[in-house]
Amino acid sequence: MEDRKTSVFENGLIWFGAGVSLAEILTGTYFAPLGFARGCAATVLGHVIGCALLFAAGLIGARTGKSAMETVKLSFGGKGALFFAALNVLQLVGWTAIMIYDGALAADAVLSIGHWLWCLVIGVLIVVWILVGIQSLGKLNTVAMTALFLLTILLSMSVFRGSGAAVATADSLSFGAAVELAVAMPLSWLPLIIDYTRSAKKPVAATAVSAVTYGLVSCWMYLIGMGTAIFAGESDLAQIVLKAGLGAAGLLIIVLSTVTTTFLDAYSAGVSSESLSAKLSGTWMAVAAAVVGTLGAALFPMDDITDFLYLIGSVFAPMIAIQIADFFLLKRDRSAAGFDLRSFAVWFLGFLLYRVLMNVDLPLGSTLPDMAGTMLLCLLFHKRRAD
Repeated sequence: MEDRKTSVFENGLIWFGAGVSLAEILTGTYFAPLGFARGCAATVLGHVIGCALLFAAGLIGARTGKSAMETVKLSFGGKGALFFAALNVLQLVGWTAIMIYDGALAADAVLSIGHWLWCLVIGVLIVVWILVGIQSLGKLNTVAMTALFLLTILLSMSVFRGSGAAVATADSLSFGAAVELAVAMPLSWLPLIIDYTRSAKKPVAATAVSAVTYGLVSCWMYLIGMGTAIFAGESDLAQIVLKAGLGAAGLLIIVLSTVTTTFLDAYSAGVSSESLSAKLSGTWMAVAAAVVGTLGAALFPMDDITDFLYLIGSVFAPMIAIQIADFFLLKRDRSAAGFDLRSFAVWFLGFLLYRVLMNVDLPLGSTLPDMAGTMLLCLLFHKRRAD
């Protein structure tokens, strides 16, 4: 894949596109039972936690110039990183399929030409984005993001004109669970952000802009989803688009937001595949991820992604926690080793801890205590080894 250095502005555009996502709007609808004030608080708190971790992870890539899965070698060894590279490719292909599925479903509700056909249209556009290349999108990406920004403002105005007829009173979602769902989205980008900050001209500035831009836009999407459920009485974005009379503009929001977000998943699946074998072409593996995702979206139902989000959290939260502890605190580099058993032992304990914490209603969710516990274990394990 290409190595040209990206500017702070280009990184901001990339993460603006990542934030404008149907998956995030749909996740925001789950917050309606909390009411608007508590839902906003949970959204902001979760994103502050998630984006702080996003910044720390992105900075590792920015300072080393390595891809996400290459940086994993620093903690888990050359062969050990293959395990996470394979898992990362699988979860990115899964995200690609989910995003295309949601986009096609919403687009078909606005203009009914068939779900599978919309999957094909979106899939083809993602492949075009991949083949143009992230560093070559230039003016195309600027125009796309400007259009998306204006269209999303129109959508926000339509949503918040509602009367609040559907304010929910049933407390079916606890505040802690809502915080965890808010953390889950930035957490899902944790391995991936490194693939984009690694080529930044100004590492710290680009990483900060990436995390802040994504956090602000993601919060905006959650609030649109929550507002859709509370003020407009709908949990279906397509129905909002239809009721608001946005027509072609609404359809463009749906398709363009799906393409700009899903492109990042497919692209990073290609980058991660390069860690599995030097013979694999990152660009063509990204195309393959888009094709497989398109087929999956067209053939299988993917309506509830909460379990998928929690699975990602349980795998990648402890992994990133170990990387942060190793890179910033312990200054360890195990890339020359084949397999670091201690790091894997700590990761497995962190994985189990996350699964246990999922069953406990904590005010700050599961991710933060899990990562704190995993980092502490990492420091204790490796300090003992040093002694």
